[in-house]
Amino acid sequence: MKVLFTDLDGTLLNKASLISDRSKQILKEFTNAGHLLVPNSGRPLLSISKLLDDAGISDIVRYIVAYNGALVWDCRKKETVWNACVDFHSAKIIQETCLEMGIHIQTYNHETIITVSKDKEIEYYMRKIFLPLRLSDDPIGSCDTEPYKMLAIDLNDHDKLCKLKDRLTPRISDRINMVFSNNNYLEFFNVNAGKGNAITELCKLIDVPVEDTLAAGDEENDISMLKAAGCGIAVKNATDSVKSAADVITEYDNDHDGLTLYISSAASLALATMALS
Repeated sequence: MKVLFTDLDGTLLNKASLISDRSKQILKEFTNAGHLLVPNSGRPLLSISKLLDDAGISDIVRYIVAYNGALVWDCRKKETVWNACVDFHSAKIIQETCLEMGIHIQTYNHETIITVSKDKEIEYYMRKIFLPLRLSDDPIGSCDTEPYKMLAIDLNDHDKLCKLKDRLTPRISDRINMVFSNNNYLEFFNVNAGKGNAITELCKLIDVPVEDTLAAGDEENDISMLKAAGCGIAVKNATDSVKSAADVITEYDNDHDGLTLYISSAASLALATMALS
């Protein structure tokens, strides 16, 4: 049995944020052959679940990795099997620094997005992520449990997010990972989380050797899982840093079923088997 961990946006999803009919068929053939499909995304759990339901493939997914590897969810038992959260002290530092710098910051509590105001950043984010929104002058103070992740967004100035990361590094980098999921999104999550660590933890739980896993992605926050898996796959549209971390680069991009066509081809499966042996 092989386990395919795949990012969603920019990898399995096309530019319309959908899974094509051809990709759905290939994924069903993959799971019917006895392999596991595990979405491994920065998205919240509810967003991933809704996407799978809408695509009509929720029945072929047993486990979901959400919030950039901070939560591993068992879909059949409907329970958390592993998690790692952002501690409140670090979360407050992140929030205060973002507010001081005039950067949009949001967090999540019980699948609700919490942010300060309904600005252009949250309106942009919610075009793809359909979750309830709550406004609060103190988002972290509104959480009754430690959050799985936080997200800073700047739609116009990537350098501003880089400065935020530089400013926070000496204060929280021993406890919090700060990784870009694209040029506009800077993600914050526990150092024990991350997409790569989630692969390791789930493999322990289901007793599958990490060598028998494949992982596919396109952005910086995917690099840890490409390195952790037995075979790391970068889709053609991936950033250069992701391609450098990968064992394989697909022939086609995410808008042309690059990942699933790779998985389905006899030659690539042979290559993957060699990489996993």
